[in-house]
Amino acid sequence: MTEPSPKFLLVRLGSLGDVIHAIPSAAALRARYPGAQIDWLVDPRYTSVLQLVEGLTHAIPLDPRKGVAALLGTVRRLRREKYDAAIDLQGLLKSAVLARISGAARVIGFPREHLREPAARFLYSETPDPGGEPHVIRKNLALTRTLGVEDLRVAFPLNLPRTVAADTAMARFGSEGYALINPGAAWPNKRWTPQRFGALAAEIRERIGVRSLVLWGPGEEGIASLVVSSSRGAAELAPPTNIVDIFAIARRAKLMVSGDTGPLHIAAAVGTPLVALFGPTYAERNGPWSNDDITISRNARCFCHYERKCRLLQPCIEDIAVDEVVSAAEYRVAARG
Repeated sequence: MTEPSPKFLLVRLGSLGDVIHAIPSAAALRARYPGAQIDWLVDPRYTSVLQLVEGLTHAIPLDPRKGVAALLGTVRRLRREKYDAAIDLQGLLKSAVLARISGAARVIGFPREHLREPAARFLYSETPDPGGEPHVIRKNLALTRTLGVEDLRVAFPLNLPRTVAADTAMARFGSEGYALINPGAAWPNKRWTPQRFGALAAEIRERIGVRSLVLWGPGEEGIASLVVSSSRGAAELAPPTNIVDIFAIARRAKLMVSGDTGPLHIAAAVGTPLVALFGPTYAERNGPWSNDDITISRNARCFCHYERKCRLLQPCIEDIAVDEVVSAAEYRVAARG
């Protein structure tokens, strides 16, 4: 008699970049267990991302803002599934509680030294050591070893649709294509100045031969418009986009330059050549994972690690000069061929 297929629950509620960094763990489980049920508990803002992931059974939205009744309804749904294992890839007390109350037979999470909230460890039944690998993708993958996964290669099995925004961008720029500039970030401490991005766009047109498309999200249109106005006609404002649009637009770009924010990680997932600008966060943990991509970091001289706002007069990321980024962009595009 054949054994029933296992059921797994991944818990990674947000943010956008962290959800993307967890996709290879779902892919590794699917490769090891082709018939498994693999569900993912996620913030509703990111269900559209998980709907792109091939092999994921269910994206289960959990919105704490909807109140206790909605939370209890989700918990009842989880407990009905009788998961063989729940893996907490977030490492917070709330995510550990959710993994535990799912009723899974095994609850797997990081050991104390890898947790943002150490009290979460008391809710896990297993805390395998992820080893010394610094990048969060590989740390996440390491947790799947305790479920029998041996192939820990980074993979993003994404089914990307065409979108109107991406088709519009391609039609606007024609056969020469475009570079993608993303000047925004939720933390002011992660932002390079719009004027420098504008100057960068002008140099990219001069030295690489392509114009730039400037992305913007909610509340960022003013920043993006300033990039365009500073570019000497070398950049255009992107149309309004949703998360799926960004996947499609990034996939077609010849290059992307961005700080440490969600669109950067989207572009990395679809294989866009990257130049990443880092200030207060660690690129070794959160940055591009391809050895081909280029990261320019000022983290070593930062006094405000992982703080939203700089405590000094000038954020460390502003120490990065336009010429340094242009040279990196030329090298990255040439390396791709």
